[in-house]
Amino acid sequence: MKLRSRSSRMSVLLVTLLIGCAGIAAAADKAPAGADRKGIFGAAPSTELTPEILYQFMFAEVAGARGQLPLSVAAYLDLARNTRDPRIAKRAAEVALAGRQYDAAIAATRIWAEQEPNSAGAQQMMVTLAAAFGRLDEVVLHLSRSLELDRENVPTALMRLNRLLGRIQDKAAVYKVVVDATEPYLQLPEAHFARAQAAYAAKEMAQAQASLEVALGQRPDWEFAVLFKALMAQAQPTEVIAILQPFVRANPESMDARLALARALVVERRFEEALSEFKVVLARQPANPDVIYAVGLLSMQMRDFELAEIQFKRLVDTNYAEANLVRTYLAQMAEEKKDFKSAAEWYASVTPGTHYMPAQARAAQLTARQGDFDGARAILQNARPADEAAQVQLIVAEGALLREANRNEEAYRFLDKSLQGRPNEPELLYETALAADRIGKFDVAEQLWQKLIKVKPDHAHAYNALGYSLTERGVRLEEAQQLIDKALALLPDDPFILDSKGWVQFRLGDKQAALATLQKAFSKRPDPEIAAHLGEVLWALGRQDDARKVWSEAARQSPGNQALADTIKKYLP
Repeated sequence: MKLRSRSSRMSVLLVTLLIGCAGIAAAADKAPAGADRKGIFGAAPSTELTPEILYQFMFAEVAGARGQLPLSVAAYLDLARNTRDPRIAKRAAEVALAGRQYDAAIAATRIWAEQEPNSAGAQQMMVTLAAAFGRLDEVVLHLSRSLELDRENVPTALMRLNRLLGRIQDKAAVYKVVVDATEPYLQLPEAHFARAQAAYAAKEMAQAQASLEVALGQRPDWEFAVLFKALMAQAQPTEVIAILQPFVRANPESMDARLALARALVVERRFEEALSEFKVVLARQPANPDVIYAVGLLSMQMRDFELAEIQFKRLVDTNYAEANLVRTYLAQMAEEKKDFKSAAEWYASVTPGTHYMPAQARAAQLTARQGDFDGARAILQNARPADEAAQVQLIVAEGALLREANRNEEAYRFLDKSLQGRPNEPELLYETALAADRIGKFDVAEQLWQKLIKVKPDHAHAYNALGYSLTERGVRLEEAQQLIDKALALLPDDPFILDSKGWVQFRLGDKQAALATLQKAFSKRPDPEIAAHLGEVLWALGRQDDARKVWSEAARQSPGNQALADTIKKYLP
């Protein structure tokens, strides 16, 4: 069956070829007498169907049919050069393009355009190929002719012109070419728009603006041109809004302009106005996922969680490309509403990808907060880490669960066992040292932090943790200060390192310096443990009312923080 099928195909191919070649011969026979080498297409030469030409034509077609495009292209190009027949040149160009042999395609198209100068197709292909290879001189040679030969499609061609010339690096030269090519068509707004685009690319902003205003003067309701005007003003969002708002009011069905306006309003943080515009677009385009996402995100920003949930759930149900990010937002909103069960479920539903590991860790934390500690550990133990780094994240998250449950001995044993299989892993060294420090294994903690500093000399938090541990225990305070200063040199604005710095200053007796440092830390992050230290320094300076105020506000914001509670109990039993 296969042989018969192939034979049948070859028969059809041969018949097609013979008809094609007979057409060439017939055209040659009809050429006027005395037109020996004159063309069957104007100036193109006649093509006498010799056995050699027939053989080469058949050879080229059969090679192409068998997928041997380099052979086919070479045969066709040779035939086109020898015959100068525009039909053969056109066929050679088509086969060369199919075979991605662009030099041959240009050579063949050049013959086609020379022999058939009134062919719009030949001129257009020559412009396209010349532009693709940056041959601006040939673009100039053929561009005006291609436009002239296809006047019916000039507006469309002008709109494509700058994209066609986009690969040419000399934008000033391109601008000149566009100006010259559009000169006969200045009654068309597309001509002025093409000039505006070329001027913009050449950084001739005054000319771009002037040409665009002419185009809009000829067609005031032209959305595409208004959007380009907004693009030129993109560095100034307020100007973009000033351009788009009146246009949208005058053309309420222009959804692209309305979308651009909405995005500019977001940049200017005018969220309520932006949401209003996005809602209009959503009413017209209810299935547009990007608009649904924008409405959901802005509603969430404005704490309209009900509307945000509706939009985000729609995206999850329709397999939105960023569905995991949307699930994370749904989880965060559930947390805001203190619906920790739903929040944990949304986090747990995040599938492997960028957001997967943080979501699983948070799902476990929230599950543990509801009293299901075994369920929380199961979430982490059943997670699917993509690589070793993700596996380490899971171990650290499980250690954090144990710590938050005050199972500090168990946390240390778990982390220490994990560290044995990864003795130089920075995160595990750090977390295991913290766990050891919590249960009073200070020598072990110090050894691990010192090892971490050797493994990763720029690990600022290792210097800070060791310095803070020494400070808390009131030992080797000068060394502690040096370690904390090293950490600050690596991360100058980190609020927790600033907290350590203020605390060691206090322990060294410099209360005023400690106050300034802790106030700076607290202004950067009003953390309850920083508040505990700040209040203690204020108390020591005789500012008890200020201390009470700091502690009271921090306790209101973080009612379950043990370090803060212990400090308040120490001074206000």
